[in-house]
Amino acid sequence: MPNYKKIIVAVDLSEEAEPVMRRAAGMAKHHGAELHLLHVVEHLSMAYGGDIPMDFASIQEQLQEQASDHMATLGDRYGVAADYRHLLTGQADRQIHDLSEELGADLIILGSHGRKGFALLLGSTANSVLHGATCDVLAVRVGKSEE
Repeated sequence: MPNYKKIIVAVDLSEEAEPVMRRAAGMAKHHGAELHLLHVVEHLSMAYGGDIPMDFASIQEQLQEQASDHMATLGDRYGVAADYRHLLTGQADRQIHDLSEELGADLIILGSHGRKGFALLLGSTANSVLHGATCDVLAVRVGKSEE
């Protein structure tokens, strides 16, 4: 097994972030690696395709604040220094790839629901990250897998 030096753990800030964080913290401790915590808030206008004539600015700001609070809680709980917490806005897979390259990360850890069939064809962040990453990716199984 390679000796990882810089690990990025990308979380969605749901209750499923906990097992992913535990795995990432354990890997970082085992390898003596820097652990970077990342969450990406997607633009609401992108999520709705701009079809709804509505100002999402205040809702987007609330999402950013909630994500920031949750990141602080997770970071404190798992000993991730404030300088190693990254709250970005945009498309999750692209932001994960960009930060990975910027930091020179050698491992990305994220959660995966293990979807199959039609759900997999629709795509997922984990799948997109895996296929575009320039470093190792560890997908931690979370939630119930779909049969």
